[in-house]
Amino acid sequence: MDKVIGIITANYDTPELETLTKDRTIASLPYCGRYRLIDFPLSNMVNSGIETVGLILPYKYRSIIDHIGIGKEWSLDKKNGGLFILPGSAFGVTSSSKRFLLRDFGRNSVYLRRSPSPYVIVTSANIVCNIDYSKLYNAHLESGADITVVQTTARHDNTYLSTVISENGRVKDIEKSVKKGDKAFIDSFIINRELLVDIIEGYKAVSYSDLFECLKGSYGQFDVRTFDYEGYGKSVFTVDAYFDGNMDSLAYEVDKALFDPKRPILTKEQDSAPTKYGRNCNVKNAVIPAGCKIEGHVENSVLFRNVVIEKGATVKNSIIMQGCTVKSGAVVENAIVDRRNIIDCDTIIKGTAEKKIIIPKKETR
Repeated sequence: MDKVIGIITANYDTPELETLTKDRTIASLPYCGRYRLIDFPLSNMVNSGIETVGLILPYKYRSIIDHIGIGKEWSLDKKNGGLFILPGSAFGVTSSSKRFLLRDFGRNSVYLRRSPSPYVIVTSANIVCNIDYSKLYNAHLESGADITVVQTTARHDNTYLSTVISENGRVKDIEKSVKKGDKAFIDSFIINRELLVDIIEGYKAVSYSDLFECLKGSYGQFDVRTFDYEGYGKSVFTVDAYFDGNMDSLAYEVDKALFDPKRPILTKEQDSAPTKYGRNCNVKNAVIPAGCKIEGHVENSVLFRNVVIEKGATVKNSIIMQGCTVKSGAVVENAIVDRRNIIDCDTIIKGTAEKKIIIPKKETR
């Protein structure tokens, strides 16, 4: 893998995540109790042996930089290689469909041109999975392809992903939207570095387009192959997908597949004290990280660090983010409570399975 560099694109957004991405980008969304979405592609790169990773940032990059710093937790704080923070185009966040904006690649062509590595693995920032990119690399070498895209069988309809149309492993087209059972492109691919540089230069006049928009109709000119990923994967583009993805982590099989100790998902160190469970608390099927204090009832929920559930409080089927307090007598059900909120005594917040209530992040003064 010393012949491969990585690029993670994070310069896009989606209005379907509502207030969850008002002050943060998709890549820095809190996920599964102690992670951010960016942790998954970044850890996949590092666990696969890639030691040089470029991260293309959006204009609202503060929360990502605060989280990843210089990449110490991912062992990317190196003198040679390591983590490269790359500026994204100011126009990159207008559409979630443009995850591989040519303008972003072109703006950072120096990163590509100066690398001696002949291959680039590119991925978006909001597909949750645990993938070994060395297998993708080996398949790419064996086939001799120009580009190899990662596909998986869609578990349900998804208008945000694309369908891979292929024949005998050779890509004929990539079409927007997928139906259940289709082969879905999960926003990861490997490409010959010089070819990527040539595409950037050749399509400079339409640099506002996505890479795969430009390749549409040209698959006969390039050797584009497929690589099957059979593990767990979740794309996070909507509130429902975000909620369901967090709840998926409560299932043993998903937890086992996603958080493999041999391929750990790395994140920023917090050094929190262990969670304190009160003598009369009641916890069923929940993700609860360090730093919490649980005195009440928590069921089928995902909590983040430093959450307090007071005696007599009830939390069901909900996501409670870092630094929140649910006071005595309060009930939170089918809801997403963003950071630093205080749910007052005897307050009742109840959404439905179809429509979750979102309590926006509480601003600090």
